[in-house]
Amino acid sequence: MVNKMKIKQLSIFIENKQGRIYHSLDTLANAGINIRALSLADTSEFAILRLVVNDPEKAKELLEENNFIVKETPIVAVELNDTPGGLSTILKVLNEENINLEYLYAFTHERTAKAILLLQTPDLDELINVLEKHEINLVPPEEVYNL
Repeated sequence: MVNKMKIKQLSIFIENKQGRIYHSLDTLANAGINIRALSLADTSEFAILRLVVNDPEKAKELLEENNFIVKETPIVAVELNDTPGGLSTILKVLNEENINLEYLYAFTHERTAKAILLLQTPDLDELINVLEKHEINLVPPEEVYNL
């Protein structure tokens, strides 16, 4: 079950130049690829655009064809209450279980009063086991891709 819960995230390495983010996202839009979630981290030289899209294989291939450097990374999604303290409840469990996160980002959707939290850690299998142990609702990849 562990591998079935991993979501394919694309990390696109982009030169920190005008129009590069637009070009990457426009490339996806023109191919009908829908972005479900994104995170952007930048430095003075480059940015890392992390994306979860409805068709990660097609998106990766298309971006690489357009000379973008793309890395596919597995991440995990959990559902949490979209209320004050919703995120803290998840982070408290991870802290108590000594899970060190590399990064996280979240998004809300119109289907429920819930939010989706995307998590990356060096040991995703351990993370999944801890989340399941504490009965935290993992969101399957297909559901995230199709929200």
